[in-house]
Amino acid sequence: MKVKVIPVLEDNYMYLVIEEHTREAVAVDVAVPKRLLEIVGREGVSLTTVLTTHHHWDHARGNAELARLRPGLAVMGADERICALTRRLAHGEELRFGAIHVRCLQTPGHTSGHMSYFLWEDECPDPPALFSGDALSVAGCGWCLEGTALQMYQSLAETLGTLPPETKVFCGHEHTLSNLEFAQKVEPCNDHVQAKLCWAKKRDEDDVPTVPSTLGEELLYNPFLRVAEEPVRKFTGKAVPAEVLEALCRERASFEQAAEPLQPQARALLALQWGLLSAAPQK
Repeated sequence: MKVKVIPVLEDNYMYLVIEEHTREAVAVDVAVPKRLLEIVGREGVSLTTVLTTHHHWDHARGNAELARLRPGLAVMGADERICALTRRLAHGEELRFGAIHVRCLQTPGHTSGHMSYFLWEDECPDPPALFSGDALSVAGCGWCLEGTALQMYQSLAETLGTLPPETKVFCGHEHTLSNLEFAQKVEPCNDHVQAKLCWAKKRDEDDVPTVPSTLGEELLYNPFLRVAEEPVRKFTGKAVPAEVLEALCRERASFEQAAEPLQPQARALLALQWGLLSAAPQK
């Protein structure tokens, strides 16, 4: 299994997963279809399927054009709002692409229909891969927009956090630097946070991706996976894990607003993009 990391838009990632024996390819979160097809052509693979983590425009907007350019393409996800969806997936459902197994993991919180994808190959020394969209990112997680703190806690701690620690985490955005700066505020004495932050700053200076991380690494420095740890509970003043997570989300929102306050028009545009507001009806 070969994974091509494809930076697009301002800070998004889409991915091309290649089964190296059959040369079949699966795309994850197609935002810029022509860029994807350039890489498909260069790699000489057959693109058969799109896996979409959630319906937001920066993860799914390329589906329709890609389906038009590639008739018969399967577009899969767990939310009917996903553009050009051809098959709706269920939690725990398993797919197969050559030697690659895919387990579909429902991870609500960021959106109600968010699906993460866990991929592995039998009898292969390479570690499995997780495509987590906006459910889990390097040192952070997505905004809790359509779910409860309890749902997000279950998605992170119980669904994703129990996967094998060697699992490579391929997330939907390059937010690592700001995530780690917040993690440093939460746990200023965490040496793992300090080391990862220094590493991420160097990656940022060199303009290279910080993905993938591994789940085992995330458990050392990602505060949203560390809600049971005493320093994180002390920072939030809460003890119940879901309440710790909810307090962390509030603190992060305040932290990011202080770092880069949004003007009202920009905030409204962001809300529209995230699906918090509806576009004006067409007449």
